[in-house]
Amino acid sequence: MPSLHACLVDHDPDHLTAAVTALHVHTRENEREKPFHTHRKGQLVVALHGAVTCETSQGMWIVPPQSGVWVPPGVAHSNRVTADGQVCFLFIDPQVAAMPDSCCTMALNPLLIQMIRHLADLPQDYAPGDRTARLAAVLVEELEHMKMQSLPLHLPIPQNSRLRDIARRLAEHPADRSTVADWGGRCAMSERSFARFVQAETGMTFGRWRQQIHLMVALQQLASGASVQRVSQDLGYDSVSAFITMFKKTLGKPPARYIAERQAA
Repeated sequence: MPSLHACLVDHDPDHLTAAVTALHVHTRENEREKPFHTHRKGQLVVALHGAVTCETSQGMWIVPPQSGVWVPPGVAHSNRVTADGQVCFLFIDPQVAAMPDSCCTMALNPLLIQMIRHLADLPQDYAPGDRTARLAAVLVEELEHMKMQSLPLHLPIPQNSRLRDIARRLAEHPADRSTVADWGGRCAMSERSFARFVQAETGMTFGRWRQQIHLMVALQQLASGASVQRVSQDLGYDSVSAFITMFKKTLGKPPARYIAERQAA
């Protein structure tokens, strides 16, 4: 099975004349694209099974099953797909659709997802005005309608190296419950100075920023098949119910139900 990188080499969206093209990729293991790169066309990364993490210089976006992340034209990015993940890439010429000018995670309805999958199964060298072109036009119209339904799954990653190191540490060791004072001391700052520093760099309080990291780690693990209890333990929650409460407050549904509904879709 071709790697994620190899698929994109064979299917270079900027070398295809069609304004809207799609690619279906199935990965066997956790896999990352080539290092940061750009496309002339905008890219919608759709997670069909498993989860995708999209990273840019401005942050990270987690894509749970049956959702997508929009990457505008010219934005440097790299995607990581969880083990046994299935994704569709949809590439759109900026002249044919009014899409957001910044990255965002989008809720996608089943009809739109099936249309993207169907387009990916068709030859991508279609001519203007033929049946595939008409399908692509309807797909873009539906996508423009859906674009306002964004999900709160963005993690700001500041340029400051100390905060980037902390973000990496919290993602790798999410059960670390060091306080704001602890982290401030490691950065040679007072608790108050560190709290202001995080707020200024991320637009979030430290507690909210750490919770967002936990949410992204949780979605990755849940989409890979981990149990709610296991994820709760890995994140260092005192009880499963506390983790469920946090998850439901952010995404509107308990974690097991949220993932089950998306996988079933």
